[in-house]
Amino acid sequence: MNGLRLIRRHAAAFGRFAGLGSGVTLAASAALVLLSRWIPWMAANALTTVASTVVATELHARVSFGHGRPGLAGHLKSAATIALGWLVTSAAVGSLAALRPGAGLVMQQTVYLSATALVGIGRYLVLRLAVFAEHAPRPRTGGGVRLRAAYDAAA
Repeated sequence: MNGLRLIRRHAAAFGRFAGLGSGVTLAASAALVLLSRWIPWMAANALTTVASTVVATELHARVSFGHGRPGLAGHLKSAATIALGWLVTSAAVGSLAALRPGAGLVMQQTVYLSATALVGIGRYLVLRLAVFAEHAPRPRTGGGVRLRAAYDAAA
């Protein structure tokens, strides 16, 4: 595959990832605002993060990366990236609360969404390169070379 085609394909995947991720994040942000009126902000953030992770993982695997259903392993790996993202967004909003205790909703959401955007870029790279990576087909060996498992089983 030539370089320009590869760049276009990855740019398209990143565009789909960003569009889907932004939509899910905005929905989660709205849910966060509503939930935080009834439960503590950290708990609301955790709940919206879990729900949005499941939805986003399905969308990214199928639409962004054309990988198909992610399965349990894909969901768990994706959840690990989100757990780190949750820590980053919580630290960002927590820092804002410590530095500017009277910060309003607009400032809180600005900090939250900015941190989420940075987390999203890192998440794309991890998902693209590790979780839903494209694997080159393995070359088949000639008849004279046995796989280790087959060799061990025969011994």
